[in-house]
Amino acid sequence: MGTVKTLFLDRDGTIIYDKDYLADPAGVELIPGARAALHEAQSRGYRLFLFTNQSGIGRGYYTLADVHACNRRMLELLDLGPELFTEICIAPEAHSEPEDSPRANQVFRKPSPRFILEMIAKYALAPEQCWMVGDRESDIEAGLRAGIHSVAVATGKYNLDEWRARLPAPATLHADLLGFVNSLAAHHTRDR
Repeated sequence: MGTVKTLFLDRDGTIIYDKDYLADPAGVELIPGARAALHEAQSRGYRLFLFTNQSGIGRGYYTLADVHACNRRMLELLDLGPELFTEICIAPEAHSEPEDSPRANQVFRKPSPRFILEMIAKYALAPEQCWMVGDRESDIEAGLRAGIHSVAVATGKYNLDEWRARLPAPATLHADLLGFVNSLAAHHTRDR
């Protein structure tokens, strides 16, 4: 296994504000500090993956093309290059798909660790060098199920106090993505 440091990042509530069923690129707004966090992660050599549940597709609220348009707008606002993310996983499944649905057999929706595990295998990543960062329990559980570090940020569904009451061990908690990325320098210094 390789030693490339890797971040798997949720989108809504972690990098951009979570607006229920966001389909219009005009509604994309960066969470303060997100650009600086991703720039810092890039400069430290982290490989970045985007991993986003988009149940609005499965529910028929918007299309995959709408999600791609919102992602393009997010990348424009981040202004860190179009190849910021090595790969992007958009999980289109609704919370529960009927058995006869064409998406019923897709299992990428977090908390499934499938995307993370596939990327670890594809890129020969070392799980101990990987983090899943998100604002919901499903993000944290996906990371834990994949056997990687899981990090909650309090910029989406829950604030810091709400997270403290529900955070599963051994996941960690940070106020925001920038705070987490800044903590990585200390983490790697300790591991040397």
